[in-house]
Amino acid sequence: MNDNQERTVRDLNQLTSAAKRVSDLYARRFGVTRDAAWYLGKMTEELGEVTSAYLNLAGQTRKDGSKSDLENEVADLLGFLLLFADWQGIDAGAAFERKWGAYLTEDK
Repeated sequence: MNDNQERTVRDLNQLTSAAKRVSDLYARRFGVTRDAAWYLGKMTEELGEVTSAYLNLAGQTRKDGSKSDLENEVADLLGFLLLFADWQGIDAGAAFERKWGAYLTEDK
């Protein structure tokens, strides 16, 4: 693994840690049970919100959108994806490097 790859994994680990802290606060505050339905449901919900924010921004709905709205929804989706991966014992950064990084070695 090169320095950039190590930095990416470390950064994703830091983001995962932050997402877990926020999720813990949310679960305590609202009495949420984080089970399979919650993890999968939240990811699906956030993907729908990314889609909606994009369509609003692209002028394909009757609602105005903004880049900020889209960025916020992408952040939510990333947070829930990192939570899901952690819940399943997946190191998202390492998995990404293994799967997508393989294409970069073929490019050389």
